[in-house]
Amino acid sequence: MSSFADLPLLPSLLDSLAEQNLKRPTEVQSQTLPALLEGRDVVGVAETGSGKTLAYVLPMLHQLKQLEMDGSSVSTPGRPRGLVLVPARELGEQVSKVFKGLTHGTRLRVRTVLGGTPKQLTRQSVAANFEILVATPGRLVQLLDARELYLDDLRMLVIDEADQMLDAGFAPVARRVVRDCPRRVQLAMFSATLPQSLDALIGELFNTSPLRVRTRGSAQILPTLRTDHRTVVDGRRLEVLREVLAEDATAGTVMFVNTRAQCDEISEWLDTEAIPHAIYKGEMDRIARRVNLARFRDGDVTVLLATDLGSRGLDIDRVERVINVHLPQTVDNYVHRVGRTARAGREGLVVNLVTERDGKLLAKLKKRDEKRG
Repeated sequence: MSSFADLPLLPSLLDSLAEQNLKRPTEVQSQTLPALLEGRDVVGVAETGSGKTLAYVLPMLHQLKQLEMDGSSVSTPGRPRGLVLVPARELGEQVSKVFKGLTHGTRLRVRTVLGGTPKQLTRQSVAANFEILVATPGRLVQLLDARELYLDDLRMLVIDEADQMLDAGFAPVARRVVRDCPRRVQLAMFSATLPQSLDALIGELFNTSPLRVRTRGSAQILPTLRTDHRTVVDGRRLEVLREVLAEDATAGTVMFVNTRAQCDEISEWLDTEAIPHAIYKGEMDRIARRVNLARFRDGDVTVLLATDLGSRGLDIDRVERVINVHLPQTVDNYVHRVGRTARAGREGLVVNLVTERDGKLLAKLKKRDEKRG
């Protein structure tokens, strides 16, 4: 498939894609779109920045608009036909933005119920007729329990960032949501990484045998990403960090640490170095977090200091460099972190501050890359 025009998509969707200068599907889109448009269940694993969101947004919009054109419009409040379940508010906002960028012609209604939003607003959001809902688990369950939302007319369910959505904390919600859906519902899961430990749960959730797609670059470091290891000796981490930042003081940079305490420590150091920055971490007021993200996105500051909360879902064009001030403990977390740069074919740089304790992670990364060859 060399063009979106090769797909049986509604003309209104093809026009919207053309308006955004989207012509050629990515690998994950080419492999999943035909199956999803046919109504098949799909599990898609593809590298960050590969276009997974559009891979499920297009078929959902196509199928739900087709229903409307065939004379079956939504007629009951609080009963969506498409649901995208996401682990975090920020990802939900980005998914909603992708939907709304393509609904100019289809005129389908997209609503969000995301954590951190006042409950009254979420109730109002689902109180009328609409077709598509983007939701985080906690707020979704609240509405289901309060009988303000029903999934009995759902036609397509997407679980985004599936590895996180199916971990021990969110697995009960995933089971609950699938249980509340009609048996005929089409189910799709997408993620950048999907460990084998989740295979049993995936098998439990699907009513059919899904098409499993794993792109060539899945769980790999993108070829447009350069990696630079900087050795930290005798605990002189901040000295090395100072050198790295000075090498390109204007580059849009996301700096990762492992804990909130480390985040506070590095933030204080950045203040002493007179380096403007914004913080993005858990247990932070949601409004403050959104303001900080906007400051970085708009270029008011060049550095975003984050815990792993910022390693998933954030799609910001200006991220030219990722610095792992403290390396994560797992390969999957590393893949998600470095996926904040070198997205959609752009070049990017990751700089790792490496100590002796990081040898095990680096060995795993090397072994994985050699295996994939």
